[in-house]
Amino acid sequence: MITMYLLLLTFIVGAIGLLLFTYRYRNYWKRQGVIPHIKPVPLFGNTLDVMFKRSLSGPEFINKIYQLFQKAKYTGIMMFHTPLIVLQDPELIKEICIKDFDYFPDHNSFFTEDADPLFGKNLFVLRGNRWKGMRNTLSPTFTASKMKFMFTLISKSSQNFVDYFLNKEDETFCIEMKDIFTRYTNDVIATAAFGITVNSLKDRDNEFYLHGKDATNFNSFSRGLKFIALRYCAPITKLFGATVMSRSATHFFQNLIQETVKIRNEKNIIRPDMIHLLLEASRNEKGVEVTIDDIIGHSIIFFLAGFATSALVMGFAAHELVVNPEIQEKLRKEVDHFTKEEGGEISYDTISKMKYLDMVISETLRKYPPNAMMDRLCVKKYTLPKATPDSKEYVIEPGSMIWLPIYGLHHDEKYFPDPEKFDPERFSDENKDKINPYAYIPFGLGPRKCIGNRFALMEIKVLFVHLLQNFILIRDERTKHPLEFEKGFVVGADGELWIKMKKRNNDNKKLM
Repeated sequence: MITMYLLLLTFIVGAIGLLLFTYRYRNYWKRQGVIPHIKPVPLFGNTLDVMFKRSLSGPEFINKIYQLFQKAKYTGIMMFHTPLIVLQDPELIKEICIKDFDYFPDHNSFFTEDADPLFGKNLFVLRGNRWKGMRNTLSPTFTASKMKFMFTLISKSSQNFVDYFLNKEDETFCIEMKDIFTRYTNDVIATAAFGITVNSLKDRDNEFYLHGKDATNFNSFSRGLKFIALRYCAPITKLFGATVMSRSATHFFQNLIQETVKIRNEKNIIRPDMIHLLLEASRNEKGVEVTIDDIIGHSIIFFLAGFATSALVMGFAAHELVVNPEIQEKLRKEVDHFTKEEGGEISYDTISKMKYLDMVISETLRKYPPNAMMDRLCVKKYTLPKATPDSKEYVIEPGSMIWLPIYGLHHDEKYFPDPEKFDPERFSDENKDKINPYAYIPFGLGPRKCIGNRFALMEIKVLFVHLLQNFILIRDERTKHPLEFEKGFVVGADGELWIKMKKRNNDNKKLM
């Protein structure tokens, strides 16, 4: 009988505690005087639908928040029970990400370095002085001159990609872009970051590609549980040796890089790739010490960041060229003009001269930014101005998060009229100065801006020059337009992306 009373009392106390907890966070923003906010769902906050892929895609979710309070400088939401500020004013974004960067220098890592010592060494996860020192050490690795250094490797992968389709007997054939562009980015990163050569279109089940697919599969239920365990039960996961990637993928990349570094040091091999540039950084006495584990960690995040993200951008760009044939034709004429000057060859300098190509890719990144949002973590108390004239100033406490609603900004008519229209002319010499630089941020902003953006742009542009030299991209009966986004935070097209490629014969090329 006493046990029953204790159980009943425990239940009542727990229920009251849950109600108080729920009330506290459901009314958090109201108590703060931050008028523009969305009332959260108990326990889950405002991210339930997108977090569990129920009804909203990442871009739809960000745009919904952004559109609700158009005149506010920022909006308050809850991620589970964590208060989160969504910035909406480009000038405020400029202040926080550039002028007052020291208050918001970090990303909100899902887990600490201790949770996965190898993965935790990459630049995206590092915080504070460790991030600053490593960023300063690695930045020279990603300059324009170093990209030119690696250009030959990337161009070779692109040429292999095109040759695979040119060697087909059919004049016209269908391709599923998610698959083939992922294979291309896999091959580029294999050669440029890991120092090995693979051809994933010919050898579809090569070891590097299979481990890469495994490493970047973050959508499985078991991987989701592992992420939660790494976040909240780090000591236990560490005891069992759990890592972000699977053990087989971790061991594969670890052994590959260790063996490559060993051979290069022993035989003094120099190859124009990321491992060579990281080894150079490790020998720089003025920089932060770069260990073999650092090289492995940076190479892995370079792979994870580029494997799917660049492939998605390529898929969106190809889709827009298919549904806008006049834009494709104009771009092809530019490609033919500059490659003709080089005798059909493609160089780093040739790519740099192609203004319309840059306009097309810039517009693709506007309409389909790789990330719907980007986060920053507050490390020092910071006072925001009033969100609206009738609200109060808001003090952000250390440990709180802010979001930059990239997709919302990119689709705001104030900054980009007729935002759903694919219009590369927005980025012409005549028009690009009219664009608010803090409303167009596909790679982020300030010192935390994506360090690999030059590399990503180069591998995308090289491929499209090779493609348009040799093929006309046309609709397939399975080509869907407009595209829909898949559920979840990733900015990816829902379902498969089909188009046709038609070979250009010599007469075609002379006419272009």
